[in-house]
Amino acid sequence: MFSKVEDAVKDIKNGEAIIVVDDENKDNGGVFIIASEYASKEAIAFMMRMGAGFIQVALTEEKLEALKLSKEVNSALSLDYAETNKGISAEDRALTIRMLIDDERNGSSFRVPGHVFPVKALRGGVLKKAGNAEAAVDMAVLAGLYPSAVISDIINKDGDVARLSELLELSEKNDIKIISIEDLITFRRERECYISREAEANLPTEYGNFKMVGFVNKLNGEHHVALVKGDIDVNDEVLVRVHSECLTGDAFHSLKCDCGEQLAAALSAIEKEGKGVLLYLRQEGRGIGLINKIKAYKLQEEGLDTEEANLALGFPSDMRDYGIGAQILSNLDVRKVRLLTNNPKKIIGLKGHGIEIVERIPLVMDSNVYNARYFKTKKEKMGHMY
Repeated sequence: MFSKVEDAVKDIKNGEAIIVVDDENKDNGGVFIIASEYASKEAIAFMMRMGAGFIQVALTEEKLEALKLSKEVNSALSLDYAETNKGISAEDRALTIRMLIDDERNGSSFRVPGHVFPVKALRGGVLKKAGNAEAAVDMAVLAGLYPSAVISDIINKDGDVARLSELLELSEKNDIKIISIEDLITFRRERECYISREAEANLPTEYGNFKMVGFVNKLNGEHHVALVKGDIDVNDEVLVRVHSECLTGDAFHSLKCDCGEQLAAALSAIEKEGKGVLLYLRQEGRGIGLINKIKAYKLQEEGLDTEEANLALGFPSDMRDYGIGAQILSNLDVRKVRLLTNNPKKIIGLKGHGIEIVERIPLVMDSNVYNARYFKTKKEKMGHMY
């Protein structure tokens, strides 16, 4: 049974090991993680005995730069602390790990090759990359410990990668918490603010005058904007449209979708209301990007529908992240929303991040010969409400 992330954080804080897998539905193995601060002989011996014996230490980019190891790490560097004996024992490896997080040490304190493998955790953690190193460092940080953790792949008694069923059995038998990176991503997104309000100016448009507010996603540098009409109070029930970028529809007035028409209708509705917000999120092609969107268009020309085309390219049908939109709305003092949408996932996504949806207002555009199948797919396969 999977544990809550907050419970696993408590175990990390107490020096205990946890098991981490990609998500609860993928049977592709897992790893042990323990905070580097608790790298004792006993802890490393456990990981060597129960795992694959391959001990990695997740370190931040800043720490690797300070150790002058950042370039070498990309070449599968292994090392031992210079004052260990052979470096292979659990006690020696534990000492190497503790010295790696000792700020008094630098690269010259270690010899290569060795028996401990440093691995880089990207800035931003699992919100930047859904990897084991990022999860390991995130868990240490959430526990209030030094931003580093030990990682070991888990194998079964036959020497094969342990499958999910075996990991769950191992978790229960040894009373070790098991979590997924997917749940850790959700946990962080629900609790952390990763948008920065950067600029604002007045924007007169053919629909009316708005205040344009610019935001930056601190994790990936993406720029998003909000067009705000009127003075908004936290108690207001605000008319809101959360609109994902569609270059082809919004700028080129493509007939393959209704995005440009919805954008215009939403701005007109907000102007008529006299108060409201239009969020313009840079999530082209339902999150797959412009070039992949063009590839998806080509597949649609060959007979696939819009969902099938995304799947054929190796993407989910919808990759958009509405957590960023919820954070922008909160920054604008919007808490209660009358949402202009046909998409149920948008409602769920905003509600999941603390925005109260008091009303859904449909945006239904006329279809044409080019987008009739597009409408049909969104209604029948993606649950859009028309």
